[in-house]
Amino acid sequence: MAISGNKGEWSEIYTLFKVLGDKRLYSGSESLEKVEHLVYPIVKVLRSELQGNFEYTVDQDIVVISSDKQVLHRVSIQEFQAQALSLFEHVKDNHGSFSAPEAESFMRKIHCSSLKAASTVKTDITITIHDERTNQTPQLGFSIKSQLGNPSTLLNAGKTTNFKYEVVGKLSQESIVRINSIDSRSKIKDRIEAVHKLGGRFQFIATEQNVFSNNLVLIDSLLPQLLGHLVFEFYHSSHSKMIDLVKVLEQRNVLNFDDASGHQFYTYKIKRFLTDVALGMMPSKVWSGLHDATGGYLIVKENGDVLCYHIYNRNEFESYLLNNTKLDTASSSRHGFGVVFEEQGKLYMNLNLQIRFMK
Repeated sequence: MAISGNKGEWSEIYTLFKVLGDKRLYSGSESLEKVEHLVYPIVKVLRSELQGNFEYTVDQDIVVISSDKQVLHRVSIQEFQAQALSLFEHVKDNHGSFSAPEAESFMRKIHCSSLKAASTVKTDITITIHDERTNQTPQLGFSIKSQLGNPSTLLNAGKTTNFKYEVVGKLSQESIVRINSIDSRSKIKDRIEAVHKLGGRFQFIATEQNVFSNNLVLIDSLLPQLLGHLVFEFYHSSHSKMIDLVKVLEQRNVLNFDDASGHQFYTYKIKRFLTDVALGMMPSKVWSGLHDATGGYLIVKENGDVLCYHIYNRNEFESYLLNNTKLDTASSSRHGFGVVFEEQGKLYMNLNLQIRFMK
């Protein structure tokens, strides 16, 4: 039976072919440009398949090794390069879910049978690199994000990412029904505006789920409140880019930090949050503070380049995340947000946080 997948899923196989064909990882800048002087030679790539674990060791050829250290196959670097180019063109030319017969035939040859890693972890590919600065060969897990298809999400929407706000002020039952019936293209924003016109205001209470709140507090004790302001600003204003939303919070100093010396409290805290989400923290799972993706991100660009955002270069990685993400509106009916509701005599509205990469 043919393997079928979308652009993002096939991008993971493309990345496998591409990095082994290149034999190195190229670092990227915060503006998604290749940094020529920051290169990491690849020692080997590791994959877990249903039939066992396999190593792809970089020698003069790519040597496929089984979990019991048996050499199964030798494949030329040139064949990996050719297969990467062929798959890249195939992915660009297709839409939806599709098969790639030539790539699948090559996958069987190198004992690769699955498109993507399990969704329960952030690591999509594990690579042993040679760090020439430390002369060490760390084994690192990378998350793969592709620009070949629809923009990837950094933080997926769910009821776990809802933020709860009290609607302070008196609203009649008739007004509540009228507000909740607003069904415009920008209905959440228009409902918030309708509340304001009736003299109501919004006050952040907490995240809907305690696990997410505690994960945020683990990162920074004020992060739930900070994100509460940021999420409300997204739904209340025309801003959606993360960097623009953070600038608004910095300018307003909504948490009343002592900013007399010019400290960028909001920028720093949001960078930490984005980095921890990127490398391990999931809203629905109790987080220990340990990173799953111990290497960072690999970005598949529209031109086929694969850029590495390595946590060794943490400043570039954090700046990349801040400059290349935005907030997005998920399905309000599916995730239960955007309506005024009553609970124990008080009125509330939930708003949802979803973070997506920009093209």
